[in-house]
Amino acid sequence: MYDIFNALHYTPYSKVKAVILGLVEGVTEFAPISSTGHMIIVDDMWLKSEKFLTPYVANTFKVVIQLGSILAVVILFKDRFLELLSLKRDSYRIGEFPSRRLKLSHVLVGLLPAGVLGVLFEDIIDQYLFKTEYVLISLVAGAFLMMAADWRSKRNPGRQSVDEISYRQAFIIGLFQCLSLWPGFSRSGATISGGVFLGLSHRAAADFAFIMAVPIMAGASFLSLLKNWQYFRPEVWPFFAAGFISAFVFAFLSIRFFLRLIDKIKLFPFAIYRILLAALILCFLWLNR
Repeated sequence: MYDIFNALHYTPYSKVKAVILGLVEGVTEFAPISSTGHMIIVDDMWLKSEKFLTPYVANTFKVVIQLGSILAVVILFKDRFLELLSLKRDSYRIGEFPSRRLKLSHVLVGLLPAGVLGVLFEDIIDQYLFKTEYVLISLVAGAFLMMAADWRSKRNPGRQSVDEISYRQAFIIGLFQCLSLWPGFSRSGATISGGVFLGLSHRAAADFAFIMAVPIMAGASFLSLLKNWQYFRPEVWPFFAAGFISAFVFAFLSIRFFLRLIDKIKLFPFAIYRILLAALILCFLWLNR
């Protein structure tokens, strides 16, 4: 086992690395480009957090840091979450459909597939897929899915609001979300693509993706902490705290921008970015092998 105390004791730069990873997480979490994939690439190629943390703690950090982004979503979507928990009366604007609304049961149905598979295959994912080469494959695979979703939306543009999602649609979007268990595929990219395939607008699909992200990311963080708790020491908590705060700040700043952007540019530009990033990283690895 790594000597965590000594490693962190002589690595004052460790907190700066945590802030950098928090920035990467916060900016990329809700864009369909994979925050986990970006953190793995940045960490494996430049920051090397495994050198001052155990591999288990380093992987857990990449999951738990998402709690900062979750907190940003909860604050920005607080009215919606209060309605889902029946703690606030429903409110509708002119043109919406008061006879239908998104319910907590819709969210639970959407969470079911990825929740079950995540628990069953967590060990395999942690052991084999948290590597740059697998992230590159999933970046490209996710890009083609997103381009297909945009092609589908041009043939039949979605006009539904998030309140019109049916249980069937919620479950199928949940099946798409299972793809995000592969680091690099992107939770938002998979779920937004699934929603668009089912006839939702990009904004409605993004809203549902953000709402579903809160419980599933919180659950994944809790399970990862619980599983690897024996590897933690008090000396690693400042590292986690720095990453958490950084992720929260940058996610809070980027979420509203992304929601305005997704309705204008759709998914195609993000898909091109993913392919170009994978090609760039592949070239870099080839030149430095």
